[in-house]
Amino acid sequence: MKQVVQNYKSGELSVLDVPVPGCKPGGVLVRSAFSLISTGTELMKVSEAGMSMLGKARSRPDQVAKVMQSVATNGLPATYRKVMGKLDSYTPLGYSLCGVVEQVGAGVDDVKAGDLVACAGNEHALHAELNWVPKNLYVPVPDGLAPRHAAFGTVGSIALQGVRQGEPQLGEVALVIGLGLIGQLVVQLLTAAGVRVVGADPDPARCELAARLGAVACGDPASAAVAGAVAELTGGHGVDQVYLAAGGGSNQPVELAAALARDRGRVVDIGKCRLDLPWNAYYEKELDVRFSRSYGPGRYDPEYELEGRDYPIGYVRWTERRNLACFLDLVSRGRVDVEPLISHIADFGDAVETYRRLKDGELKAVAVLFRYPGPEGEGTAEAPVVAVPEVRVETRAPAPSRPVNTPVRLAFVGAGNYATSMLLPHLAGRDGVALSTVVTTTALSAANAQRKFGFARATTDLDGVLGDPSIDAVFVVTRHSSHAELTRRALLAGKAVFVEKPLALTEDDLAGVLAAVTESGNDRLQVGFNRRFSPLLREAKARFGARSGPASLRYLVNAGRLQHGSWYLQQGTEGSRFAGEGGHFIDTASWLLEADPVSVYAVASAGNEDLQVVLRYPDGSTATISYVTTGASGFPKETLDLVADGKVLKLDDFVRASVYGGKRWVSSRLPKARDKGQSNELAAFVRAVRTGGPMPVPLESLVATTAATLAVQTGLSGGVPVALERAR
Repeated sequence: MKQVVQNYKSGELSVLDVPVPGCKPGGVLVRSAFSLISTGTELMKVSEAGMSMLGKARSRPDQVAKVMQSVATNGLPATYRKVMGKLDSYTPLGYSLCGVVEQVGAGVDDVKAGDLVACAGNEHALHAELNWVPKNLYVPVPDGLAPRHAAFGTVGSIALQGVRQGEPQLGEVALVIGLGLIGQLVVQLLTAAGVRVVGADPDPARCELAARLGAVACGDPASAAVAGAVAELTGGHGVDQVYLAAGGGSNQPVELAAALARDRGRVVDIGKCRLDLPWNAYYEKELDVRFSRSYGPGRYDPEYELEGRDYPIGYVRWTERRNLACFLDLVSRGRVDVEPLISHIADFGDAVETYRRLKDGELKAVAVLFRYPGPEGEGTAEAPVVAVPEVRVETRAPAPSRPVNTPVRLAFVGAGNYATSMLLPHLAGRDGVALSTVVTTTALSAANAQRKFGFARATTDLDGVLGDPSIDAVFVVTRHSSHAELTRRALLAGKAVFVEKPLALTEDDLAGVLAAVTESGNDRLQVGFNRRFSPLLREAKARFGARSGPASLRYLVNAGRLQHGSWYLQQGTEGSRFAGEGGHFIDTASWLLEADPVSVYAVASAGNEDLQVVLRYPDGSTATISYVTTGASGFPKETLDLVADGKVLKLDDFVRASVYGGKRWVSSRLPKARDKGQSNELAAFVRAVRTGGPMPVPLESLVATTAATLAVQTGLSGGVPVALERAR
C-alpha cells in the first residue's frame, strides 16, 4: 500500500510503498476514502522539517532540553547517534480520516466489514491507503453523511473539546481568535450552542467565511472593529470566553484576550500560540486560563487508546470517542456545515505536490482533503448514481378540443417579482390569451396582479382554480419548495402546466411529478428553461451548423451576491442557489449539444457558493458551467463558448454573438434589453395548448435536466463524479 511520509532531517516528503498493517485484536483495518490535511499542525511540522538543524532546535526548545538531559545521562556520542537516527527516519503524517472497514479484529462487535467509519489518531488515522485503528479511535458514520464530511471528525473533536472547556451558556458572548480550520469550527459550535460569536483574524477572506457560518462580527485583531463589536454586544463588560485558535510566535492573541475578556472570564487555549501571559492584565481580571488537550479525555492514555478501556460515562461524560461521535452527529443534522471549509480536494497520488503548494502559499486553503483510489482505480466508496426516471404515459389523455378563435384561458399560481416582470408582461394583451385567475397566498398581492395585468378574477382558493373546467393551463410561479407539489396537483387536475424552474428539489419530488403524469395520462408540462428560445442564441446555433466530432462548451455565470434577507438564502427549505437556477444553464448546454448528460462532476470553492460543474455527454462532449457569486458586478452575467470541428460559437450575455469558422459571423448589437427567450417560450407554450400539439420541450429532456441539477448536490457531497442512469 502507499503512505505519505516525511524525513524530518532532510524535509523530504514521499509517497512510499509500505507493508499493509495487520488487523490486530481490538481494532479494525480501514481502507481510506478521504483524509484531511491539518493545515495548521501538519504544515507546521512540514515547515520545521525544512529548516536547518539550528532552526529545528530553535523551533523545538522542549526537544533540545531532552537532548541535553540525554547527553548528561548517556554521553554525547550515544545521544548523537540516537538523535540522528531518529531524525533520519521516515515519520507519518495525518490524523483525521474516513474510510471503509475492510477487516474486523477479535473483540470488535460494533462494526462489520463494509461499514463506513471516521477515524482519529496521529498513529492510526494516517495519510495511507490502509490503517489499523483501535476501537476507541473510530466511530460509525451516521447514515447519509458524506465520507468527505466525515473525514473532519478528528479536527471537529478538537474544536468541540475546546468549546467544552469554555463551558459556554445560552446568551453569552465569545471571542474566537484565529479563524483557520479549528477556529471556523469553534465559531459554528458556539453558534449552535446559542452563543454570540466575534471572530478575529487578519485574513479578510477567513473573516468573511466566519461571518457566513454564524459569527455576528469579525475583523482584524489589530483593528478597532473587533473591540467595538465586543463593546456593543456586551455593554462594555467584555466577552465571557475567549478561544485561542491561532498559531505562530506572536503574543498578540493572549494580550487581546486579556483586553476584551470580562472580569473572571475564561480563556481557552486550543491552538499552539505564544503564551507569555501579561501578569497584571490577567491578575486584575482574575482570568481563568484553561487548556484543551486535543480530542478529549482518553487522549495520550494508552489504556484508553490502544487497549480499548473506556471511561464510565457516569464519571467522564465526553471522552475522545464520544466527542468524535457527537461532532459527526452535529454535521449529519446540519448544525455544523463543513462543506464551505473545503478549499481543495486532491488525489492521494498528488500528495507531495499538494503539500508543496500549501507550504509555498500557492494553494490558499482552510481545509484540504486527499481522495483515495479503490482497489481497481475507482473511488473507494461506490460511485454515486442519480436515476433519470423513465417517462411513462400509459393512457395519454387527448388534448382537449377547442372551438376556433377561443382564447387560451390561463391561471397563475403566484405573482411575485419574476411572474410580474418576466412572464405576465408577455402575456397581458396577447392575442388568443385570456388571463383568467391569479392565485396567491395573500389577498393583496392577488389584487395587485389583477389590477396591473387584467386578470378576470383574483383569489386565494387554489382548489377552486384546479377544479375550474374553463381553465386550460396553470402557471406555477411560487417559491421553489412548492413547485413539484403544485405541478403534481395541476397535472392530476388535467391542466397543462408551465412551472418555473426548478421542477423539483429532490429525487422524490421529481418521482412524484412523474407519478402524476403516469396516473393521469397528462404529460402537458413545460419548465421555464427559456434560454434555448433566445432569438440571438438560436441564430448563432444555426450559423454554427451541424458538427461531427465532440464539442467543448464553457459557460460562465456571474451570478453575483444576493441581497440580505433574500428568500434564496433559505437553503434549508428552498434549496441552494444552483438548485434553483442551475437548470437554466444545464438545459442550454444540452440543447446546444443536442443530447442529455450522462455524468456530472461538481466542486465548490471554500467560503462561498462558487461552483464548477462538468457535464459529460454520450458522444464525448463536455460542458463546464462556472457558477460564481464573487465576480465583479459590472461584468456580464452570462458568457458562453462552444468549440467543435474547427468552429467557435461565442455568446456575450444575450447582447452579442459570433461564430468563427470558414466564415466569420458577428451579430449586430441589440438596440434594446437582452432577449433571453421568455416571449418566444411563452408563445410556444400557448400555441401547444391551443393546438394540442407537442409541448415546446420534450418531457424526457426536462426530466434529464432536472436529474442532472439534482446530481450536482450529490456530487458536492461525495466529491466524485455522479453517473446519470436512465431507469429501466
